[in-house]
Amino acid sequence: MRRLGWRSAPALGSLVLLVALGGAPRGETMDELYVKAQDERTLVLYGGGPVAPYEGWAREFEKRFPGITVSVTGGYSNVLNAKINQQLADHRLEADLTIFQTVQDFVRWNRQGVLLHFKPDGFAAIPAAFKDKDGAYMAVSVSTLSYAYNPRSLPASEVPRSALDFLKPKFRGKLITAYPHDDDATLYVFYTIVQRYGWGYMDKYMANQPNFIQGHLGVARAIEDGSNLVTFDATSATVLRDKKDGKPIELAFSRSDPTPLFTVSAAILKDAPHPNAAKLYLTWYLAKEQQSRTGGFSPRSDVAPPGGLQTLSSYKTADRYRELVADEKLMTSLRKRFEGYTGPVRNQGGVR
Repeated sequence: MRRLGWRSAPALGSLVLLVALGGAPRGETMDELYVKAQDERTLVLYGGGPVAPYEGWAREFEKRFPGITVSVTGGYSNVLNAKINQQLADHRLEADLTIFQTVQDFVRWNRQGVLLHFKPDGFAAIPAAFKDKDGAYMAVSVSTLSYAYNPRSLPASEVPRSALDFLKPKFRGKLITAYPHDDDATLYVFYTIVQRYGWGYMDKYMANQPNFIQGHLGVARAIEDGSNLVTFDATSATVLRDKKDGKPIELAFSRSDPTPLFTVSAAILKDAPHPNAAKLYLTWYLAKEQQSRTGGFSPRSDVAPPGGLQTLSSYKTADRYRELVADEKLMTSLRKRFEGYTGPVRNQGGVR
């Protein structure tokens, strides 16, 4: 039986040395990582969702760290993960850094031992629910799935207060969400609703002739152009960005139903062709300077919420997203059941 509470002489000596040097070993600074990354010269980033936001950050990174170019491949996470799986199977890895909503990919890849364990500066400020304890993956943004409406088309006084309000006849044919069986975050929204109100809710919701689209960017645009009145499936990051750009869209939070949270997480592949460039980018993007400018909620507890909003702890939230999407058997069952309501996805193009 292993005894606890005692240290061997070498371990004790190491502890003394650490104390003498001023504490535990620190991670590499951005300057130190930059020196190594310059030899690699390139970073290949796979980002789930529209490519434009990634490209904006990539160009800024290139200016900050001359000599390193960033190649961005964007698209749906459930398409990009298949490409990476094939690259892993072929032992011809192209991607270095992945930023996906589908955190279950990272959970699975970590079990397979194909992720690099890395804890950038600021890792300690990320709550346990938003990261792997060993640094295999970590959230780079947190988003609420909130109500959103067009203030030109719907007065604030008529915005739904709970999921039940979306069943009102005046919203018939004017409701929109992403397809729940195609988007895991949207599935999480619907799942929290049916857990609270039962599956009979879906029959009533479908009777109100809702619309479905691929991706949350499309959801926001359908509210902004007035073709739909309201949604319970708007990502706060998208709405806040569009509102800042002057588009007619507003967020609303239910006082009775929990607001689901989901994360967009990042991971570096263990055999990445350019690991130091990936480490540098992740360290840079998670720094307070960048996290305070994303326009959304940061996973770092020491970064203030976006303008006009309260801290996440101030809202009634549902934060079991990772647990749900990591349950493959349940997810398969839920996707099939929700597809039975909505029908198959009708793809209307890309996500740029």
